[in-house]
Amino acid sequence: MQETHQRVFWEKVLAKYGRDPASECYEVFSFDDNQSDADALADMVLSGQKHATAGLYWLNEHEGHAIPKAGDLSLLTRFDGTPVAVIETREVIVCPFIAVGAEFAAAEGEGDLSLAHWRKIHWDFFSRVCSSIKRQPTLQMPVICEHFTSMT
Repeated sequence: MQETHQRVFWEKVLAKYGRDPASECYEVFSFDDNQSDADALADMVLSGQKHATAGLYWLNEHEGHAIPKAGDLSLLTRFDGTPVAVIETREVIVCPFIAVGAEFAAAEGEGDLSLAHWRKIHWDFFSRVCSSIKRQPTLQMPVICEHFTSMT
C-alpha cells in the first residue's frame, strides 16, 4: 500500500475494530474494470448489499497472485483509488463457472440477485478478462467465489 491516504484509512479502520493496524494487506483493489461499475459496487459493499465477489482463477494464475484465503484483509477502493472499506475474507471456494449457485449470486448483491443475472454479467466480464490473458472463456473456467465482511 503506497498511497498515504490509503495507509491512513487502513490503520484507522483496523484500529477502530481492535485489529492490528500493521496487519498485512492481501491486496488493494476496486471491483470491475470501469469507474461507473466499480464505484457502484463499492457503494453496495458500504450499504451491506454486497458481501461476496467472484474472480477468475486464470487471472490470478496469469499474474502469479495467490488466491485469497479466510482471514485475509484487503483494502477496497473506488476506481480512482479512494479507500472505502477494509474487507476480510471469510470463505473461498473455487469452482467451475457453471457450478456457481444462486445463493452465491444473491450474496454478490448485483442486479435482481438472480443466478441468470449473475451468469450474464460475469460471463461478459470474464470474457473480457480471458481475452486480455489469451484464454477462451468456457463453462468450466475456474471461478474464485469469495465471501467477505466489510469494515469502515
